[in-house]
Amino acid sequence: MAKPAKRHVPGGRVTPKGSAPKGSADKGRAAAGRYTPPIPREVKVSPRWVPILMFTLLGAGMIIIFFNYLSLLPGGVHNSYLGIGLACICGGIVTATQYR
Repeated sequence: MAKPAKRHVPGGRVTPKGSAPKGSADKGRAAAGRYTPPIPREVKVSPRWVPILMFTLLGAGMIIIFFNYLSLLPGGVHNSYLGIGLACICGGIVTATQYR
């Protein structure tokens, strides 16, 4: 079976260089060709509670799992305590992704 022939589009560019076609998604942005610098790093600062919450959730999750294996939690050893501990650890990891 032979390969299909490549399609050749004659003429090249349809719109002039540096402009966008009508109805494009650039309506809300500044004029084409303008450079918008990235936000400086000192502006991107996390609130104080983000690392506190992160370490609290990570620590609480580890303590809950540890105490479950030592049978120090009310009701003895239960898988629900493991789920709660893992949920706390996952919450700490998700919070860590928001830290800047």
